[in-house]
Amino acid sequence: MLPMTVAALGEVMAIENDIYEFPWTHGNFRDSLASGYSCWLYRDTASLLGYAVVMLALDEAHLLNLSIARAAQRRGHGRRLLDEVSQVARGHGARSMLLEVRPTNLAGRELYAHAGFHQVGLRRGYYPARGGREDALILSKTL
Repeated sequence: MLPMTVAALGEVMAIENDIYEFPWTHGNFRDSLASGYSCWLYRDTASLLGYAVVMLALDEAHLLNLSIARAAQRRGHGRRLLDEVSQVARGHGARSMLLEVRPTNLAGRELYAHAGFHQVGLRRGYYPARGGREDALILSKTL
């Protein structure tokens, strides 16, 4: 895992635009870097496999984005990246991690459930979706 840089945003955006119908923008990532969020790249020797963005505040980490390239999905990379960003968050004093996930994101929900996250709330109309908005499940885990 390596720190994300502005120079890597082209690679990040290629994955983001490929895997999401409603992707983050280049500006979202640039602003996350400028705000000092914990932003990480997950690579193998040849290519970018994924990335994560975590906002650290006091004793809580808020996982804002964790994404794995389509060709690398379902191979354990998401779990490894989640484990690594969780370790970083613990190292910064976080005692819990919070995230939002779409109810329709079954792979993401499975990943988070296996990692020990549980639902603590619901944000109605949180995500853009075809024909309107989609709720977000709020998940949390003690680190």
